[in-house]
Amino acid sequence: MNQVEVFVEIDAPPTVVWEALLAFDTYPEWDPISRTIEGVAVDTTARRNGDVSSDSARFLDGPMAVTVKPNRRLAWLDRLVVPFAFDRYHEFHLEPIDNGRRTRLLQRETVRGAFVSLVFDAARVERAFIEMNEAIAARAERRASATA
Repeated sequence: MNQVEVFVEIDAPPTVVWEALLAFDTYPEWDPISRTIEGVAVDTTARRNGDVSSDSARFLDGPMAVTVKPNRRLAWLDRLVVPFAFDRYHEFHLEPIDNGRRTRLLQRETVRGAFVSLVFDAARVERAFIEMNEAIAARAERRASATA
């Protein structure tokens, strides 16, 4: 099992950062990882305690949302064809700071499986997460200043 964690502090409240995270259709515009996430609208009103059913939380390109706690946590699991070949558990944690005026964002990915040693480059993933966190911060901070 390998894990990469990257933090950033954002000058926007968690609700604004959450909106930026859930704007999946905009990811290709700003996400340096060039991730495309399609096929799921995270409707948290229908879920109790952040539990997500696998049927309603499947991403078209593979990942499945496993935890949705509005303004706090979003996590998904992505597998390479079969379980335990190359499993990626990806999560975002949003922690309010400065009385909720700012957010500490943690992006973490935990990988495990038979192919991890062949395909996982922790240094490359860390660099990409730093870039993505900075992009999320810039996007959320623009949104927060536009509504202030």
